[in-house]
Amino acid sequence: MNNAFVADQIFEKKDYTEKPLAVADYDACTFINCNFSGSDLSNINFSECEFQGCNLSMSKLAKTGIKDVKFTNCKLLGLHFQDCSDFLFAATFEDCILNLSSFCNRKMKKTIFRNCTMHETEFAETDLTNAVFDNCDLANASFLHSILEKADFRTSYNYSIDPERNKMKKAKFSKENVAGLLDKYDIEVE
Repeated sequence: MNNAFVADQIFEKKDYTEKPLAVADYDACTFINCNFSGSDLSNINFSECEFQGCNLSMSKLAKTGIKDVKFTNCKLLGLHFQDCSDFLFAATFEDCILNLSSFCNRKMKKTIFRNCTMHETEFAETDLTNAVFDNCDLANASFLHSILEKADFRTSYNYSIDPERNKMKKAKFSKENVAGLLDKYDIEVE
């Protein structure tokens, strides 16, 4: 069964907690100040779409297609991005709250996270090669067996990353926050 196709539409101030978003393929659509909190977005495909000021917290993402999607100023609490479709997965996050979300086993090369709060976000076996974490708060975020090669953490803070449990060749860190690579040793750097 093929999904309906919706292109170049703007959806503004819609509450999808009352009436769910139709299962369809959305191409180049913009969602502005919409509430998807707790919604089931399973089997919906978003391609080259933008979400601005939306709340997608605790939404279900089983086989959801996220292909070149930009999230700006969105609340994305507790999302399981690992449940999304693997096919062409690509997203950009700017000024978003991603607390308690999970990107386990996700290929996210060159992904940009800018000005995001990512408390207790999980990156296990995630490929973040060349990813940029620009001014992100990574308090209690976990990185385990992830590929962080050439990733840029220079302006981010509150991270704790174990270099022995992640591939980190040529990753970039600032001198001010490099102590986040030594947390497991329980030493003080002054």
